Amino acid sequence: MKTAEQLDSEDALRFLREYYDLPSDRTYLDGNSLGALSHAVKEQLRDVTENQWGTDLIDGWNNHAWIDMPLRVGEALGGILGARPGEVICCDNLSINLFKALAAALELNAPRRKMITEAGHFPTDNYIAEGLAQLLGPNRCQIESVSVDRLRDTDLSEVAVISLSHVDFRTGTLRDMAGITALAQKNGALVVWDLAHSAGVVNTNLSDLQVDMAVGCTYKFLNGGPGSPGFLYVAERHQHAANVLPGWMGHADLFAFESSYRPAGGIRRFLTGTQSVLAMTAVEAALSVFKTVTVAALREKSLALSDYFFACLAQDPSTADIDCVTPRQAEQRGSQISLRLAQGFPVSQALIAQGVIVDYREPDIVRFGFSPLYNSFQDVSRAVRELEGILRTQGYRDPRFQHRPRVT
Repeated sequence: MKTAEQLDSEDALRFLREYYDLPSDRTYLDGNSLGALSHAVKEQLRDVTENQWGTDLIDGWNNHAWIDMPLRVGEALGGILGARPGEVICCDNLSINLFKALAAALELNAPRRKMITEAGHFPTDNYIAEGLAQLLGPNRCQIESVSVDRLRDTDLSEVAVISLSHVDFRTGTLRDMAGITALAQKNGALVVWDLAHSAGVVNTNLSDLQVDMAVGCTYKFLNGGPGSPGFLYVAERHQHAANVLPGWMGHADLFAFESSYRPAGGIRRFLTGTQSVLAMTAVEAALSVFKTVTVAALREKSLALSDYFFACLAQDPSTADIDCVTPRQAEQRGSQISLRLAQGFPVSQALIAQGVIVDYREPDIVRFGFSPLYNSFQDVSRAVRELEGILRTQGYRDPRFQHRPRVT
């Protein structure tokens, strides 16, 4: 097996790491939760605060086209996601955009009223679905929870919309977007995909796969910053649907200040209120790196990093038999590896104390996220070595690793 140093020297994408602020004393493997800060984001935020807002004040809406940022950043996202021009908008957050998408799908597929959500969905996705169902009532919306592996055995003939994650946030399992989308559409159902854990590291090819709608966030592998805006993809054929959260930014003539709502044409109708220029600026700057690299190349490196992680685990008796819940088949995993450990939480805290930043998800999952933009094979090697040492010495038993902060 090649050494991490050899693999790094052969990595054609190693230059990308220089674009990011990464503390020298830490190995950051949590890009699946929050991406690293890029130099471009720092520079662009300084420019927009000092030279745009600070100098032009309200004229910035015209002088610097702030008003167009949701569409402009949406176009940049569309190129990464494999969407056609005019099919993606950057706005609000994933949860709000999911509410809009599910409501639009129910409208498009009326009188069908059944909504399927996956049993192991990220909680907010199911919370949003439940809230929409409570608002509309059972005569308009009924929810059924189904595990993804049972979808092909489920009667979809009366289903209006299916809500699914492209990558399972706990296990890192990558779902068959093409196959599931085709299955749903064959039965007259629409699918809304959550791309939170795949955008930027997996080829989504939304338009080619005839995906109906999708939502996602920009603060994970897209590196837009903590709490940065979400995005909404709506295939052009569905853009006549209503936005159930209509606001003046989605009005056909927003500065006419008409008392009644007239939706704008195209994807802009799914805007609601005024978006944060500072947050949108950070996303736009973070996405600039994708002008220098393809998602296909990032996907190839992502898989190479996780393959190397598997190989390193197998080298030591203390890690060789760990229960890995992430599929080893490349086509079935995203850009993280999830290990099931009986002492998962204290192990995660011990790793963090040793400078290997990972995260923990209930009930017993330690997640290692690999961002091909800035992670190296030496990062992978160090993470496994530290894990080996913690398990071999049972260092996780230290009382300080039992305390749970609010964010894990």
